[in-house]
Amino acid sequence: MNITVEKILERPDAKLLMDKVNYFLSAEYQKRMAFREWLDEDKKAEFINGEVIMHSPVKRKHWSSSSHLTFLLEFYVRLNDLGEIAVEKALIELTRNDYEPDICFWLKEKTKGFSNDQMIFPAPDFVVEILSRSTAKNDRTIKHQDYAAHGIREYWIIDPNRQLIDQFILIGNDTEYMPAKTHLISQDIKSFMIEGFEIPVAAVFDEQINKTTLQELMKPKQG
Repeated sequence: MNITVEKILERPDAKLLMDKVNYFLSAEYQKRMAFREWLDEDKKAEFINGEVIMHSPVKRKHWSSSSHLTFLLEFYVRLNDLGEIAVEKALIELTRNDYEPDICFWLKEKTKGFSNDQMIFPAPDFVVEILSRSTAKNDRTIKHQDYAAHGIREYWIIDPNRQLIDQFILIGNDTEYMPAKTHLISQDIKSFMIEGFEIPVAAVFDEQINKTTLQELMKPKQG
């Protein structure tokens, strides 16, 4: 990002270029406000780089993975009073785009300012997207870049077809994620942002392992 800015500033017409960008972004902002007026609880859509992206119904393997992980996350986060989990319909506001991630988590200190009637939320601390044919490109490109740029410190991309999870983490003041750490179905995955949350990857894809994992999460921590 810094290299791009430096190259623009090297141009004698930098001011003219920025005026064009600002004009475009101003028009895009009006379109974004119209999108929010149109959006309601019965629609699942996102506003990405000036376009309204509608989401079609998902396959069973998609909502099954979402349900399994949400089940474990909600139990663990509530049990340990760590913050809040939202699933699918929470609209998060970044500087240019509005997203409805599959799963979001905010640390407790951020949720203190949330109200019961709130419909638009700040960048979470942890986001999960579950790949489908229609969303995979954005999940791996625009969202990956945007989430990192806005300080979402942990991002999981779940692939139901290959039954694996790519985990991306921000370190320090970085604005780009470290290279993905891929967790296979035979491995465990440990959250960077949700303290102590560690599960088998298989618990996201297998009903019985999911139940067994819940029982493990219910056990008191040693020490």
